[in-house]
Amino acid sequence: MKRHLSKRTGEFDLVHDNQCLGYGILGLEKLIPTIVTLHHPITRDRALEMEHSPNWYKKFGVSRFYSFVKMQGRVASRMPRIVVVSENSIKDIHADMGVSYDRMRLVPVGVDPDLFKPLPTVQRIPGRLITTASADVALKGLSYLLEAVAKLRTERDVTLTIIGKPKPGKSMDLIDKLGLAPHIQFISDVTDERIVELYAQAELAVVPSLYEGFSLPAIEAMCTGICLVATDGGALPEVTGIDGDTVLGCKAGDADGLAATIRRGLDDPELRARVGLNGRQRVVERWTWRKCAEQTVEQYRQVLAMPANQEKLLRNGRVK
Repeated sequence: MKRHLSKRTGEFDLVHDNQCLGYGILGLEKLIPTIVTLHHPITRDRALEMEHSPNWYKKFGVSRFYSFVKMQGRVASRMPRIVVVSENSIKDIHADMGVSYDRMRLVPVGVDPDLFKPLPTVQRIPGRLITTASADVALKGLSYLLEAVAKLRTERDVTLTIIGKPKPGKSMDLIDKLGLAPHIQFISDVTDERIVELYAQAELAVVPSLYEGFSLPAIEAMCTGICLVATDGGALPEVTGIDGDTVLGCKAGDADGLAATIRRGLDDPELRARVGLNGRQRVVERWTWRKCAEQTVEQYRQVLAMPANQEKLLRNGRVK
């Protein structure tokens, strides 16, 4: 990127890097004002993958895959401004990557409340759960949800819709082992409008993650008015709010606790309705794309106003 942009410095006021943090970003920042978004420290992904690797061979593979983590920490700690999506991630980035607090600013992501909204004409299906699985990695905690569903199915009819693609691997193996294949539906490559319909059909949405830097699926679900069950992994409590008010909360990495929390929601329709209503209000008041855009633009202005960056803009012919 530096090689290509170094010839075009007169065309751009600012570069915004989204958690690439390669060494080339340091060289680019010397040429063009640069800001970085860092969602969460990848050190947490690495630690969880190592913990859940079954043997030394897998651990070695995980270690090699995440060999870029040290580079990200070195680059991030030298950038003048890092945009971070949650207070929890700010603390973890400081602890794991050594980025000083004064270089980081909070700018959460958002959701479109006019798109992700309740659909009162759609009938909820009794016992239907919904979750998002963007990747088959330990961090997302899908295995704990699958175990919870298996436990619940011993006492009631529960089905699970997974927004994501079924891929050979640990989760599919566990689905087969638990005999859940007839009761799980994977849905992918659909529009946001269809996703909103899927939320409207379910009684509970579940975010079973062991760690999240923010969790866009959580606020998208909450914004539709569905009652959310979420763990306390990473930034989830910061995002989802108070148990029994805007979320039904439970400990991360505890299949029994997750099953109990889901059971609590399925057994109490009044609780589901109240939590769903309050959850949407919480999201609409705090996390919309408009608010995200406004806060991002303010960070752009602050970065461009830095004396060193004013000099770059003058040198590049972007200001007179």
